[in-house]
Amino acid sequence: MARGEKSIFRCQQCGYESFRWLGRCPDCGGWNTLIEEVLQENKKYSLHSESHPIPLPINKIDIEETKTRYKTGMSEFDRVLGGGIVPGSLILVGGEPGIGKSTLLLQVANILSNKYGPILYNSAEESPYQIKLRASRLGTLSEKLLLLSETDIEAISKHISDIKPKVVIVDSIQTINDYKITSAPGSISQVRECTAQLMRLAKDEEISVLIVGHVTKGGILAGPKVLEHIVDTVLYLEGERYNIYRILRSVKNRFGSTNELGIFKMGEKGLAEVLNPSELLLSEKPTRISGSVVTATFEGTRPILVEIQSLVSYSNLGIPRRMTTGVDYNRVLLNLAVLEKRVGYSLQSQDVHVSIAGGIKVLEPALDLAIIMAVASSFKDIPIDPNMVVFGEVGLAGEVRTVNYAERRIQEVLKMGFKRCIVPQGNLKNLNSFLSKKDFKIIGVKAVQEAINLVLS
Repeated sequence: MARGEKSIFRCQQCGYESFRWLGRCPDCGGWNTLIEEVLQENKKYSLHSESHPIPLPINKIDIEETKTRYKTGMSEFDRVLGGGIVPGSLILVGGEPGIGKSTLLLQVANILSNKYGPILYNSAEESPYQIKLRASRLGTLSEKLLLLSETDIEAISKHISDIKPKVVIVDSIQTINDYKITSAPGSISQVRECTAQLMRLAKDEEISVLIVGHVTKGGILAGPKVLEHIVDTVLYLEGERYNIYRILRSVKNRFGSTNELGIFKMGEKGLAEVLNPSELLLSEKPTRISGSVVTATFEGTRPILVEIQSLVSYSNLGIPRRMTTGVDYNRVLLNLAVLEKRVGYSLQSQDVHVSIAGGIKVLEPALDLAIIMAVASSFKDIPIDPNMVVFGEVGLAGEVRTVNYAERRIQEVLKMGFKRCIVPQGNLKNLNSFLSKKDFKIIGVKAVQEAINLVLS
């Protein structure tokens, strides 16, 4: 460190700052996480600088430019973004290593370059030769797709300013560094500063920037939490590495709906979008097997039918196991308590397993009634009618509460050819148009016990 420079020790996990080195971070408790960083002097600007923007009346601001979105041609990807990529936006795509982030963005870059002109794809993890090998396999060899392998943020910014592409993809943000900062690439300071520079470039030049971010073992994006606050949109690509299906989920979106979801299928030619997820998730549903029930969930702007499976078996353990996959663990425990207290089922000596088939994760409370029906079906070993769909929120008193978007859920149920549907009694008043349909019956219930009597009788 040069004479006169000041340094600070910053925790690489939580960002805690200290003027001396500590073996353990007092804030997050991490060991050997404090790294010395040189403090950078903030640039001082004149108050009379012409480069500063001036306040404008809100009704004088032209928004026609921002109304135009770049359509990727992949309807599932556009859906998650709220209709396409907004010019000047900064989008973060996170996911575990090897899940398919680079593959998806390379496909998107190829489509955008053919439609809108030059697209810059910078990979700090692969050489242009390696990227071309993957692009050849995927069939994404557009002449207007420009490849770059650079780790210096200043060099990347210069290329962007010179080329002025419509969209820039940076893979990944954890490998980009600013040489003015002494810490290693991937540190909190590097990730924060590099992302901030890309954000300023995106807003000033009206260039859309997509950055790739890896996640930690805990399932959160590596780097500082401020990374998610800086960007406009945060997307997560989820799925099991050995499963062919991938789920792209929006958890933050300044230009569209949050909690939107897109489903893709991994193949030899990359990720192919699944246009009818309900049909996919129900394609292997068993028939006349206890513990299986179909429910209608709502993700973002569309309904999806999923299969809830449950297995209840006698346990030799002192404390029976409760295992869940794809559903909230605490929500399942609450529903089991309702079954024991309000219905009288004795589950203290039973192992209970609850999962959603297909690898999808759903957290909304409208799954409550379906979870309870699946557990009750397995406990009594009575199959549920395969032509029936169940949905509704369950309260602690055992009452079945109304849910949102009941009409859209029923439309999806009809589309998939089901004949009966159990819904909360409070939703029936808004479903009059469906009550008169032939060969389809909607039944409203007020309590869990009433639903069990109807379904398992």
